[in-house]
Amino acid sequence: MDSPQDSPPDLPATIEEAPREPILTLPLALTAYVLLLAVIHLRVLLPPELENWTIDVFGFIPKRYDSSLLNLPIPGGSGAKVWSFVTYSLLHANLTHLGFNVLWLLPFGSALARRFGAVRFFVFLAVTAAAGALAHLLTHEHAVVPMIGASASVSGAMAAAIRFAFVRGSFLSFNRSDADTAARVPALPLSRALRDGRVVGFLAVWFALNVVFGVGAIGVETEGASVAWQAHIGGFFAGLLLFALFDPVPRAGSDAADASSQDISNRI
Repeated sequence: MDSPQDSPPDLPATIEEAPREPILTLPLALTAYVLLLAVIHLRVLLPPELENWTIDVFGFIPKRYDSSLLNLPIPGGSGAKVWSFVTYSLLHANLTHLGFNVLWLLPFGSALARRFGAVRFFVFLAVTAAAGALAHLLTHEHAVVPMIGASASVSGAMAAAIRFAFVRGSFLSFNRSDADTAARVPALPLSRALRDGRVVGFLAVWFALNVVFGVGAIGVETEGASVAWQAHIGGFFAGLLLFALFDPVPRAGSDAADASSQDISNRI
């Protein structure tokens, strides 16, 4: 029989260290979209003639749809009348233009991509881009200057995200959950969201920025650039109104909405 002295010494317990959360985590769908924009922007390395051709073919030119100018030679033909409703949003004038849109998209697009999943997210970006192009067409019927930039889609993503951003547990609420949980809180019905002071305040600031500073998608001109703010508004309203068609999360009831309102009122 072994004596106590012969027993093996006690081994220190193994302690599992909690996994560390990365400082910035982006869903795969948003990462892929940003990388796509960056790769497409490499077109600036093309010879000037080819780069201009790319903008003419894939940028959104209202003049394409002007029936009174059928003989005006615009590259792209009939096909460009269809695809340019979306492809213009993948082109940017310069790195500043691209970087600004990406920075606006990161917080709102991240939550939306987690909530929608990849397929819904990409379709949503395409739909809001098309809505922005339509708004631009209605207000610039005879314009020959190509419009490019992802701002209509970025605006649509921001509008969609505020439908749930301020709900308790979401990413702009005081009681935030982890990123995945925060992105999947039930959204408020639109009528109730528009009575939320935080949502109304966000809308006011967003419209003020667009009117005063003209942030986002621009039209490429020979002597500079002009802001296509109508496209921003078209994308924004499309995102705000069409959000429910894409949202896979059941909508919040009145109790959840009241709890969200109580959450902010208790802290004022």
